[in-house]
Amino acid sequence: MKPATAAKKLGVHLDATPAEFRDGMVSRDELDALQADPPAWLRELRRDGPHPRPVVADRLGVSISGLARAEITEPLTTAQITALKEEQPEWLRRERNLRAQVQREDARLRAERSGGGSTP
Repeated sequence: MKPATAAKKLGVHLDATPAEFRDGMVSRDELDALQADPPAWLRELRRDGPHPRPVVADRLGVSISGLARAEITEPLTTAQITALKEEQPEWLRRERNLRAQVQREDARLRAERSGGGSTP
């Protein structure tokens, strides 16, 4: 598979991976080995970043769209994510609330579809 696909599956930012990873193809067996026993570079990237948008969004508790609305388009490090959590800017509070509302609505709709919801 292409390195970009492998990086996505590993949850790391492709540009931060070693050149030998970016420049070659990754077999399914190699990917499985990386997941089962991550080398130091992969453990460091997962711990410190820079992290791709899906990881940043998850760690902040917002959607990827929420990051875009806040004009956060670049990968962030763990330290930057921690700083945002501590600062609690208005956009972060707003996007967390929005995500929570969407998740509640999704849960309500799932319950209705499964017959667990009540109708007025």
